[in-house]
Amino acid sequence: MPQVYAETFEQIEHAEQLGLELCWFTEHHFIDDGYLPNFVPVAAAAAAKTTRMRFSTDICLLPFRHPVRLAEDLAILDNISNGRMELGVGMGYAAHEFQGFDIPISRRVSLTEEALQVLLLAWSGEAFSFEGKRYRFSDLRVTPDPVQLGGPPLWLAATSPAGAKRAAAFGTHLLPQGPKHLTIDPWKESVKDASDRRVGLIRGVFVTDDPDREWEPVAAAERYRRDVYVGLIKASRDHKSEVASRSGPKQERPPIPMNPLTWTVGTADHCVTELKELIAGHGITDLVTWGGPPGLAPSVMNDSLTRFAEEVVPRLRANLEG
Repeated sequence: MPQVYAETFEQIEHAEQLGLELCWFTEHHFIDDGYLPNFVPVAAAAAAKTTRMRFSTDICLLPFRHPVRLAEDLAILDNISNGRMELGVGMGYAAHEFQGFDIPISRRVSLTEEALQVLLLAWSGEAFSFEGKRYRFSDLRVTPDPVQLGGPPLWLAATSPAGAKRAAAFGTHLLPQGPKHLTIDPWKESVKDASDRRVGLIRGVFVTDDPDREWEPVAAAERYRRDVYVGLIKASRDHKSEVASRSGPKQERPPIPMNPLTWTVGTADHCVTELKELIAGHGITDLVTWGGPPGLAPSVMNDSLTRFAEEVVPRLRANLEG
């Protein structure tokens, strides 16, 4: 693990040198391979090693975070980074995580919605009182103040129309975790004017002229990642449509090496073409690729990351500006 963290920070510094602008951290708990349970110390270390890169999460699991403590953590991170923090949140679904924290999964909606309210109040720069079903505070002034007025920008994950409408109601940016018609479309309908709001997506990109040879080890790692998520989804008894599409009979699954799940793999020209369609079709404003695949040194992605930054991103930006 020390090597994984060290190479991750090297990769983040490399990405900033390449001109990439975003770095998102994920969160899960009690995973056998030590998958990141706390983004806060990692974001702090990464912020201290960079000067321009913005940091966020996709996603921070709000039911497991005390909102006042999280507000303090993000305020400190915003100061360490001089105003480069954002926060993407969601309510979680993995049953074993709720069991591990001894929190009934039935409370996840109320815990998430109240935490969002508290975060906004805590970053207002004024003392506040709050009385909800899960949290109560009286005349509380949270310090230090974030660098960004009103606090780090907030994103909310959505897997369904209800989640999309929740993001619209709280005025956050959107992290769609499901099909466009279930997430992005109902969010836009509820927002009315989405011109000042953003839609962010993690889309793995692997730039290579020889996918048959170079993609294979990464594909194996991604198959492991997919299977972990499918296992969590199955155990949660949630997202039944996702379970059906991701965990059908093996002979019916798309072959991993050449048709990866949520990855774009191929030459720079191929990646540009596919990502242009994705961005235009879904109204994506923020696109983030995966860093180190599970079980492999993060550095195995650096050649692809370099080509992504130098050969793909400029063409995507030019297309958006045009």
